[in-house]
Amino acid sequence: MGFLAWIILGLIVGAIVKAVMPGKVGGGWVTSLVLGVVGAIVGGWIGNLLFAKGDMGFFDLGTWILAIVGGLVVAGVYGAITGRSKSTRAP
Repeated sequence: MGFLAWIILGLIVGAIVKAVMPGKVGGGWVTSLVLGVVGAIVGGWIGNLLFAKGDMGFFDLGTWILAIVGGLVVAGVYGAITGRSKSTRAP
């Protein structure tokens, strides 16, 4: 699958990540879409290294799983780095 296909898949994954982790990813929809693209590319790269499946298709279930897991991991790391917490501060 080409780089452009991973970007398109990443935009879809970004929307899925925003739906699954609504309060964990700060920055709104644009940030979620960018994190989805990065996560899809990272997930595809790691999947290629681990499973040696470089020719996975866009509609392959493994491709989607790798992209979604990659998006969730990247969004989680981003949330941890930016310090998003569930605790609220009293005024």
